[in-house]
Amino acid sequence: MIVSVIGTGGIGGYYGGRLAQAGHDVHFLLHSDYEHVKQHGLRVDSVNGDFHISAPNVYDDADNMPVSDLVLVCLKTTNNHLLPQLLRSVVGEHTVVILIQNGIGVEEDVQAMLPNAQLVAGLAFICTAKVAPGHINHQCYGQINLGNYSCRDEKALAAIADHFTQAGITAAMVEYREARWKKAVWNMPFNGMTVALNTRTDLLLKNPATRLLIREQMMEIVRAAKHQGINGVDEAFVEKMIAMTDEMTPYSPSMKLDFDFHRPMEIKYIYSRPLEIARQAGMPMPKLEMLEAELRFIESEK
Repeated sequence: MIVSVIGTGGIGGYYGGRLAQAGHDVHFLLHSDYEHVKQHGLRVDSVNGDFHISAPNVYDDADNMPVSDLVLVCLKTTNNHLLPQLLRSVVGEHTVVILIQNGIGVEEDVQAMLPNAQLVAGLAFICTAKVAPGHINHQCYGQINLGNYSCRDEKALAAIADHFTQAGITAAMVEYREARWKKAVWNMPFNGMTVALNTRTDLLLKNPATRLLIREQMMEIVRAAKHQGINGVDEAFVEKMIAMTDEMTPYSPSMKLDFDFHRPMEIKYIYSRPLEIARQAGMPMPKLEMLEAELRFIESEK
């Protein structure tokens, strides 16, 4: 399988690295660390076993990458306006594009830019980050759920899920809308709260006041999803997410890392779009609306 990874950060480096380690023909698009990875390879330190790809296929120009069977888009959504240019050489008639990105409404907007693309939502449950040029640190978890948005070939998508599993990445086929809103149950409280309070996930849950607030924010998402007829996003799932985070290695989510390194935060798709959808459905989320307003203020002060 020919795979192109658009954005070789913590997510793209880990998943792409695992597929390359399993023998797939993987091509990595890099930016700031292109020369380093070209010379020294890609290093992944992982709880599931460290590995090093000594001579990966690396590019600093997407136009030089091959047409691929699978494209993993691992860019931050703040860069999605670049996708028509970045994908024009790698996407063919039969290419499956997995958007491993945070938020709700991503696929709709990318489809408008690329009407013929076969899009799949990639919901990554993983703690991983790029800690140095060409150096990925995978701390825990690693599962990816695949929600079909517009892929015309279900058999090809099922085969891709099998390839992930054979590479040591647990992969499951899930219902698209349910999967996006389930991911929001974790993303919306923890991403913004770690920025607003300048803290980590474990500390938010150790404090009784913020633990209660996190749970109340999660329940707002549950009610908004149920009001839209989305099944499976329920109180039991909230308790599962809290328990999972209790067991997680102390962690700074992607938005906190973006804030710390003075990068734009993904407010549009993690907050603004789902909040708008919830209001239109008649079930607003006031606590999360307040958090979005705080993040907009913080962003304006950077």
